[in-house]
Amino acid sequence: MLPSDDPSLPAFALLQKLGIACKTVEHPPLFTVEESQALRGTIPGGHTKNLFVKDKAGRFFLITAEEDFALDLKTIDKVIGAKGRVSFASADQLMANLGIAPGSVSPLALVHDKAGAVTFILEKKLLTHALINVHPLINTRTTAISADDLLAYCRATGHEPVIADLPCRSV
Repeated sequence: MLPSDDPSLPAFALLQKLGIACKTVEHPPLFTVEESQALRGTIPGGHTKNLFVKDKAGRFFLITAEEDFALDLKTIDKVIGAKGRVSFASADQLMANLGIAPGSVSPLALVHDKAGAVTFILEKKLLTHALINVHPLINTRTTAISADDLLAYCRATGHEPVIADLPCRSV
């Protein structure tokens, strides 16, 4: 049982309400994809990177892609329907819209977007994994959830995932 002030509580409560099974692993705080790669031997499945961005019109997008996918942020606006180039949203905007701090960005945070201000974009290739790994609103845990259950969870928050082939930058 989680303490009442645990930031993961809203996500786990919705997962339980929906009857979604998942497995969560505790670990030291992880702030970057590079830091999380040290856990690869212990956590199977597709690992994610999550970006919270805004467009020129002030609309917000949560983009979830495979951790090693080289997203082309200069052209992604054309694929996701943004108005002009996107830029990273501020920590204050992240907290105001998704109720989380930088380093904990995750599609599970959509539970906090009651106003529906955030458009959720999911990289199509990520769905080829049976399990998808995300932070449960805190960067000291990783939760593995099936691809279908992640989609169901997002829909239950009122966010229809936009599944897209995202542009890749040259590396």
